[in-house]
Amino acid sequence: MRFGVLILLVGSVIACSPAEVAPSLAVVGSLAPVVASEAPTPAPSAAPVPTPSSTPVPTPSPTPVPTPSPTPLPTPTPTPTLVPAPLTGRPVSADVAARHPIAVMIDDLRPARPQSGLNAADIVWHAPAEGGIPRYMAIYQSRMKTDIGPVRSSRVYYVLWAAEWRATYVHSGGSPQALALLRRKGAGAYVYDANEFAHGGAFERATTRFAPHNLYTDAARMRRLGKRLGAKDKPLESVWQFAPDAPLEDRPTGGRLKVPYPLNAITYSYDRDTNTYRRGVTGQRAQIDAFDGQRVAPKNVVVMTVTFIQTGDSKHRLEGDVIGNGKATISTNGRTVVGTWKKASAKAPTRFFDADGQPVTLTIGQTFIQVVPRGTKVTYKAGTEPGAAIPSPSPSTGPSPSTGPSPSPSP
Repeated sequence: MRFGVLILLVGSVIACSPAEVAPSLAVVGSLAPVVASEAPTPAPSAAPVPTPSSTPVPTPSPTPVPTPSPTPLPTPTPTPTLVPAPLTGRPVSADVAARHPIAVMIDDLRPARPQSGLNAADIVWHAPAEGGIPRYMAIYQSRMKTDIGPVRSSRVYYVLWAAEWRATYVHSGGSPQALALLRRKGAGAYVYDANEFAHGGAFERATTRFAPHNLYTDAARMRRLGKRLGAKDKPLESVWQFAPDAPLEDRPTGGRLKVPYPLNAITYSYDRDTNTYRRGVTGQRAQIDAFDGQRVAPKNVVVMTVTFIQTGDSKHRLEGDVIGNGKATISTNGRTVVGTWKKASAKAPTRFFDADGQPVTLTIGQTFIQVVPRGTKVTYKAGTEPGAAIPSPSPSTGPSPSTGPSPSPSP
């Protein structure tokens, strides 16, 4: 049975036609053959190549250049208004012109030379002290940068010259008459008394010289001391007339004067180029200032004749009659004028006049005043004029004053 079934199945398979073996893809119940075909492979389309866009290069933004701010112009320093210095006529600021003057007594014995501070002074008085030996009083107002010394003692007539400016009066002791006057008038009535005996801290002793020729100070310290004593700065009225230097072509060539004192003969030689009088002293033909190392050479030289008397003390001190009038010669711009000096009172200024009674005009700059006793023979030699020569003034005549016994230095 089983075998018969198997045969039947095989026969059935054989009986089937190839067409009946349909692919599994035929639709059931359809006798039409179904041809299976491959789906066509689509042709690859070219992938679009993106057009490269250019990478934008960033345009650098320009570095901003700062607009330069205009450089501010410096504010110009105003030019100070200059006025004539009252003691010299030099152009100085108003502050300088108002400085309170300082008058310093300076030694002139041989051990004191060379002195310091003469060149910085506006006015220098040079007069007999004891036994006719001279002593300086230097007045400082427009120039204060200097050492000064050696400082020495006072005399009445120097106090009266310092009183013309109510100066701070600097000294180391003095004659009994001078000290008595300073006790009465030294608190500003005549001067401001700057005695080394009372204000020793403003002075010092040099170790290179022996006393009493070694006492020094300086203008700045004396100015401070003067303020402590009550001196005040204020505008000062000039008492002399000043004019600029004469033109070079109008100046004479040469010229000389000699002023004798006991133990010291002073000479002045006129220098045409600088319009100054180059100063010499006994033993030092060219007088040099020890502070600045420069030749002492003022613009003006005045010689005053004064009556002196001896006080009768053991130091042979002198007193001079400096209130009143007397003979004077004034040398400036290489020429010498014969005239007079006048001082009306203790505090009145000493003025100089020509033979006609007119005020003498000085050259702008420093003035040296040589004070001599009556009878002193001062000699002059005129220079050669650019055109015609002029006669020199007649020298003072008369015997030189007797020196008496050789004096010892006094305080």
